Amino acid sequence: MGILPGDGILFIGDSVTDCGRARPVGKGTSGTLGNGYVAEVDAAITRTGYNPTVEVYNMGIGGNTVRDLANRWDADVVARRPEWVSILIGINDVWRFFDSRGFGAVMPQEFVRTYDNLLNRMPNSVKGVVLMSPFFVQPKRTDPMRVRMDEYGAMVKSMAAHRGATFVDLQAVLDKELETQPYLNLAADRIHPTPLGHWVIAEAFLKAVGITPRPRP
Repeated sequence: MGILPGDGILFIGDSVTDCGRARPVGKGTSGTLGNGYVAEVDAAITRTGYNPTVEVYNMGIGGNTVRDLANRWDADVVARRPEWVSILIGINDVWRFFDSRGFGAVMPQEFVRTYDNLLNRMPNSVKGVVLMSPFFVQPKRTDPMRVRMDEYGAMVKSMAAHRGATFVDLQAVLDKELETQPYLNLAADRIHPTPLGHWVIAEAFLKAVGITPRPRP
């Protein structure tokens, strides 16, 4: 079941999704969708003529964890009744184990419980769900934060499989990029993508839903 004329695609997550999108709702044009992968997805849909009537929403908010998504889910997702929902969350849930001595971090059990409840609360309009793994642009897989991020990514993969949702393994996609270039080309702080990093994320999403991305910048 692919994206059809008139469908709405809603992206929700943290700062990697937000990227300066308009408030209260990022919708419809590159100027309101921020300067990240969501705008890249919208541009690909428009550029290819795949489906000019598709509506793209960016509801990312910087600093969010899965708890924050739960608190705003009804207003920012359910009320908009999209046909497709894409979730990219978990980076801050993990990051806060390391940047604030655990304050605000979301433990694995709570992460799965809260995330799974979001999937239970999808509006009836939704026909397609895309779950994207959180990531850390760190080639050293024994790095403590990378180890924990991989654990959370595995939880998202498991939930996607259980729900029959589309899973996009962004960590694996970025790891492939790291085989041929330094992390600085993808995310200078290992979290927030560069323009190329956002293109890589957008490409992975578009391929997952059957839309051709633009050529690599």
